[in-house]
Amino acid sequence: MYRAIDEHGQVLDVLFRDHRDTEAAKAFFRRILDSAGGAPATVVSDHHQPYIVAVREVLPEAAHVRTGLHRARGETTKSVERSHVPTRDRLRASRGLKTLATGQRFFDGFEVLYALRRGHARLEQLVPGYPPAGATPHQRARAVVAALHTLGTRLTRAA
Repeated sequence: MYRAIDEHGQVLDVLFRDHRDTEAAKAFFRRILDSAGGAPATVVSDHHQPYIVAVREVLPEAAHVRTGLHRARGETTKSVERSHVPTRDRLRASRGLKTLATGQRFFDGFEVLYALRRGHARLEQLVPGYPPAGATPHQRARAVVAALHTLGTRLTRAA
C-alpha cells in the first residue's frame, strides 16, 4: 500500500497494489500528480529502493528526502507510520481484504471518512448547499447520507 500525506497529516491519496516495486511506485506518483494538480517541492519517504527511481523519473524537480522511522535525530517517517494505525485497526476487525479492487475501494472510502472525522474534509465540499439554514438534526443526518452517496459514486472509478 502506498500512501501520500501532506505536511498537516492529511491523507492525499492511497494506492493498493500486489507488489511494492518500481512500476507501482511510479504509478503512485503519477496518480498523485494527476489528483494534486501540481508537483510537490519535497518528497519524504522511507528507504524503500523503488522510490529512488520513481521520484527521479516522475518528480525530477522535487527534493527527495529518505528518512527512517527509528532514528535518534533528524527527520523520520513517523507521521506516515502513524497514519496507518486506524487503517490497520479497521482491517484487523474485518479480517483483511479479499481482492485488489475491493481493497482500493476500501482504502479510498476509509481515508475520506477518516478525513471527514478529523476535519480535513468538510461536508460543504461533498454536498452542495450544506449546511441548510436552520437545519434540524434530521436534515443534517440526511446531508451526511447524501455525502456518503456522493463518496460512493466517486469510489466506483477504475483502480
